[in-house]
Amino acid sequence: MVDQQYMEAIEGARRDLVALVQSKNCAPIFLRLAFHDAANFNAADKTGGVNGSLRLQEELGQPPNGGIKVGIDLIEEVKKKHPTVSYADLYQLAGVVAVGASGGPAIFFVPGRKDTDVADTLNIPNPNGGADHLRTVFHQMGLVDKDIVTLSGAHTLGRAHSNISGFDGPFTREPLKFDNSYYVELLKGDTEGLVKFPTDKVLLQDDVFRPLVEIYAKHQDAFFRDYAESHKKMSELGFTPKFPNPTTGGGCHSHARHCC
Repeated sequence: MVDQQYMEAIEGARRDLVALVQSKNCAPIFLRLAFHDAANFNAADKTGGVNGSLRLQEELGQPPNGGIKVGIDLIEEVKKKHPTVSYADLYQLAGVVAVGASGGPAIFFVPGRKDTDVADTLNIPNPNGGADHLRTVFHQMGLVDKDIVTLSGAHTLGRAHSNISGFDGPFTREPLKFDNSYYVELLKGDTEGLVKFPTDKVLLQDDVFRPLVEIYAKHQDAFFRDYAESHKKMSELGFTPKFPNPTTGGGCHSHARHCC
């Protein structure tokens, strides 16, 4: 139940997550964790989604989730301080905080997600996939082509690790800063010291994807606007908020002085 006490617990958890991002430089792992807990949603049968299942060993132990336990353990510290907040809410709150605390856009957050004790079936993009693969994975979630391009921009935070993806290195020059440099670097082609997955490069080869890449590389404000919209959709896969839009109240924004 999302009552005043729960909202106060969410606010306390938000502050603790911000402190962790600032002290541990853990924004990239928090963002990846949020994506992976959401990405298993199947729009056809309404299973999976933002339900906290990533904490379950059967799911967390799968190879595509390598390294995420670091983030799970950090968030467990917050869970102990705010036990009434669901894991599902904490994981998505951590993703929203990761973006805002790293200089990214405000993302509207509405709490109320329920936890499950059943592991989900993995639906994580293979970094070696092509355009058809990306569409299969994202469309299964109920997301559209525009979401594929905007959410790919989250690679602006963090780096690839060879033991997980087979690639090693950052995607941008400042991997702890959320900005539009992912698209800027993508348009430059192969660059020494930076990683580009085949699933990144394919964004330049597709007639639908490439125009968006070019817009976001040139206009950071356009990327931030569209990213905030796509991230909110991702953070609510399998969850129907009581207050789905900022204009209806009941939620909170993430950015600078007040991020949820």
